[in-house]
Amino acid sequence: MSDITAREALSQAIRYWEPRRLIYNGILLIEVAAMFALHLPGSRDRLNVNVLLFLFVLAVLSNVAYCASYLVDVAAQISSFRGTWLRYRWALFLVGAAFAGALTYFFSLGLFSA
Repeated sequence: MSDITAREALSQAIRYWEPRRLIYNGILLIEVAAMFALHLPGSRDRLNVNVLLFLFVLAVLSNVAYCASYLVDVAAQISSFRGTWLRYRWALFLVGAAFAGALTYFFSLGLFSA
């Protein structure tokens, strides 16, 4: 085990992951906006309160899913693989963002295409 406490690992995880949450949300927002724009004018006709509420729920759920990175990060930091993990944890961000992007694409396609 590493010499780091769970509290220190969690603090470091927050410092690492929270600035990247803005990038993550920005990627997903740009993707939804692009899908909306690509399917104009039909996407404008499908836009209503229910769709906006559904998008809000999906945005909240995507941020809840983003929090899964904390579980992986803290566990890896308190393990004997801490040094390696700190060098390569950016890969978790890339895989998570790609997965969220794929889900966002399919949901947006379903919401805005004919």
